[in-house]
Amino acid sequence: MREELLWGGVRLQTGDQFPLGTDSVLLADFAAFAREARIADLGCGCGAVGLMLLAKDPSQRVTGVELSPEAAALARENAARSALSDRFTVLEGDLRRYRALLPANSFSGVIANPPYYPAGSGRASRTLESARSETSCTLMDLCRCASWLLRFGGSFCLVHKPERLAALCCALRACRLEPKRLRLARHRANAAPSLVLLESRLGGRPGLVWQDDLILFNPDGSESAEARRIYHREDAR
Repeated sequence: MREELLWGGVRLQTGDQFPLGTDSVLLADFAAFAREARIADLGCGCGAVGLMLLAKDPSQRVTGVELSPEAAALARENAARSALSDRFTVLEGDLRRYRALLPANSFSGVIANPPYYPAGSGRASRTLESARSETSCTLMDLCRCASWLLRFGGSFCLVHKPERLAALCCALRACRLEPKRLRLARHRANAAPSLVLLESRLGGRPGLVWQDDLILFNPDGSESAEARRIYHREDAR
């Protein structure tokens, strides 16, 4: 177990099963919810994304939903360590049973850093299988839960792999979640995209805004100005 100090005073303890990745940090920066929004963090893990959202906007409240008892306990500890327990709560449960878990239309925003790979694809390591493989939560499971939880017009923001984009958009639309804002992340300008950040809206009209790609590193290997902004580096421009 190791502790990481993030911007906004967020303190995280992470382990092999709940590592803090670039995808979580990029999602927290990409997600944009109104002041005083009630946000559900689906599969919240150690609580990283939800806690970073609260560091950005102290008026919001986040409810984390987590299947793993170990991860749920760690998320609660991290909320307490970051002095955010009053605004960050963790519900231990299976999001596939969303109708019994939380009331319908009870959130204005939903976020998720979900499993990326279909079960049995062989893409996830055994250590991270539950976090990176859809053994306990498929894309459709996730989108159905988000649709149930959101109020009409509410936003669902998530991070995923670019090669799953077509399947992701189909699952979202099947659940009345219309893709509205998309951004690709690349390690370098000439590299293939490594992550896709996508915001959809419950009941939204068709119309997708494709934002400029997020480039994480300059040609010389140094961090880009935008990456430094996202990570709140002191000398970010």
